[in-house]
Amino acid sequence: MRYISFIHEGQAVLGIREGKRIHILGNELLDSLLARGVDLAEYGRNQPYAATLDEAQIKDFLPPLVRPPKIFCVGLNYADHTKESDYEQPDYPTIFPRYHSSLVAHQEPIVRPLASDSLDFEGEMAVVLTGGGRHIAKEDALRWVAGYSVFNDGSIREYQFKSPQWTIGKNFDNTGAFGPDLVTADELPPGGRGLTLETRLNGVVVQCASTDDMLFDVATLISILSEAISLEAGDVIVTGTPSGIGWARDPRLLMREGDICEVSISQIGTLRNSIENER
Repeated sequence: MRYISFIHEGQAVLGIREGKRIHILGNELLDSLLARGVDLAEYGRNQPYAATLDEAQIKDFLPPLVRPPKIFCVGLNYADHTKESDYEQPDYPTIFPRYHSSLVAHQEPIVRPLASDSLDFEGEMAVVLTGGGRHIAKEDALRWVAGYSVFNDGSIREYQFKSPQWTIGKNFDNTGAFGPDLVTADELPPGGRGLTLETRLNGVVVQCASTDDMLFDVATLISILSEAISLEAGDVIVTGTPSGIGWARDPRLLMREGDICEVSISQIGTLRNSIENER
């Protein structure tokens, strides 16, 4: 099942994507459905359609989850990305938070802030959870995955590296692009393995990798996070970016007003955002 959230006739609605057609289910979004424990793989099959639109009619998308309880981001999860950085490869996942106030939707601008011109791209696969709590065994972890989506972890590098903790540089308002689709886990390989992730800036491929290249796979990340933190329905894990970031290039390749950044993951979809300066 492929879910998509957007504004229709002034209201937030949830739809199912079927090719270029979007079937509207109603006003209850994924945040609420997951909190109620609804099985997303089955839910859309049993709901009447309120209306059907062509995708081109949708102008105002929403992130798959508007206000996730927690967003965990994973750094240095592809060895080739670690090699292009100034870090040694860690033997434990590098975890930092994102906050819902930083999220933007598909086709919504990513905003380059007034404070810095160091806005960089990071294409990543996002995992949405149904819950899980504490102490999840790795072999049981994937049963807590509701689905997968696409993320662009827009990073203000100058602020990311002002301190050993990356949180500020990863949380400027309107820098974390998320969506458009949430694809339920039953439609993808277990753990989202073997998918091709590609980032394009103004049509030029700047990142390309397989999700098989992740050092800590989805099941491992869920299990490790649950050692310390209770995982809830609607929590999101953003699983890391491969090599090719603009900050590591010579000369650096940073995102500017008027640029278009697209992140595609095979079998999941394409997330497209323009870049605007903060006004």
